[in-house]
Amino acid sequence: MRTVLNDDLHVHYGQCYVHSEGGDPFQGRRTACFAGQRNGLCGAATAGTLYLITGLHTGNVGFRVEVHDTEPPDQGAEDVVEVSFRVEGASRLVTWGGESSWDLDLAPGDYRVRYAGTAMDAGHTRDTRPAGEPERDHYLLQFWPAPPAPDAIVRRTSAIAEYWHDVARKLPPPPG
Repeated sequence: MRTVLNDDLHVHYGQCYVHSEGGDPFQGRRTACFAGQRNGLCGAATAGTLYLITGLHTGNVGFRVEVHDTEPPDQGAEDVVEVSFRVEGASRLVTWGGESSWDLDLAPGDYRVRYAGTAMDAGHTRDTRPAGEPERDHYLLQFWPAPPAPDAIVRRTSAIAEYWHDVARKLPPPPG
């Protein structure tokens, strides 16, 4: 296992992203990223993009990114989803507006991605985390090589995750 990031990550509008070269340019269209999915936390419907939702609206969330050779064990987070992601070129974790980014150093190919959130409702209730305030919600993003498969909701416990799952389920399927 390789850890790419284990630190605070600044979010705006409860969002951050993963971009891979070779995919469709990301235009910030949440609906396109979640179209046809069951889960509303990790949008993978737009090639080359993962659109990640957090409970906290603005401020720092705890964030860890791991790359594995095989499927890692489930860490038991409160809200867990999985999606497939194809890497064709350089991939980066990017904050809203591109203020910060981290190279994921993923080899080209197909990956399964697990996105897990803990205390999402606490983050959502707080809304904004000023500097120096204790962490409310935190997230784990894991990648491992795997063939493409439909997105899945592994576990859901928070009201804000259920809200976003419901939003995604109501979107029309992607065109074409």
